[in-house]
Amino acid sequence: MKLDGKVALITGAASGIGHGIAKTYVGEGARVVIADLNAAGAAKAAEELGGKETAIGIAMDVTKEDQVNEGVEQTVTAFGRIDILVSNAGIQIVHPMEEFPFADWKKMLAIHLDGAFLTTKACVKHMYPQKSGALIYMGSVHSHEASPLKAAYVAAKHGLLGLARVMAKEGAAHDVRANVICPGFVKTPLVEKQIPEQAKELGISEERVIKEIMLAETVDKEFTTIEDVADVALFLATFKTNALTGQSICVSHGWHMS
Repeated sequence: MKLDGKVALITGAASGIGHGIAKTYVGEGARVVIADLNAAGAAKAAEELGGKETAIGIAMDVTKEDQVNEGVEQTVTAFGRIDILVSNAGIQIVHPMEEFPFADWKKMLAIHLDGAFLTTKACVKHMYPQKSGALIYMGSVHSHEASPLKAAYVAAKHGLLGLARVMAKEGAAHDVRANVICPGFVKTPLVEKQIPEQAKELGISEERVIKEIMLAETVDKEFTTIEDVADVALFLATFKTNALTGQSICVSHGWHMS
């Protein structure tokens, strides 16, 4: 199996894309730590993936440095090492700019960017001495494209590109790679929640939100699947050299081509 002996910490993995990646990794022989704000959900997801020999669930607010550091130490204590970070925790809040609450702006950047920064900082302290590691950030097509109502989300997802590129250069001497996965719209609870919100904000039907906004620029009018994203996360976790680092890979049915 491709990930035998490897240990992955995946944030926001109690459900959605993070859970899909955890399931794929376990299927390829990895041991995983599911870190989530929802402690009960993380524990349940870990149990479904085989229990404490294979997966553990921990509570983690990725905006809190002490919780992040403690979670990384729990990972190393449980499984002896850490080979892969998937910084996946994220939320979505939509408002037109003139009505965007500053508190919501700060919350969005804290979860997406502060969370990626804090987990990276904690993980590389273990990856560097072992001279190996993969940092995988969950970006979005919005790391490259803009959409109305999403100022904070787009800014945060653009920021992940910069972080990954810096870490590609800093990590290279330690054989630690950094890359960004940029999915299109995936029908997770996060996206399902956006459909009525955007319909209300834009004054259009939910069907039009899907057809004219979410899938308008795809080549086949199809949603990206969790499995699509998990397959790319597996590819990045198993790539062996710095030939592929500092990159963003769009998984979007052709919405963004780079």
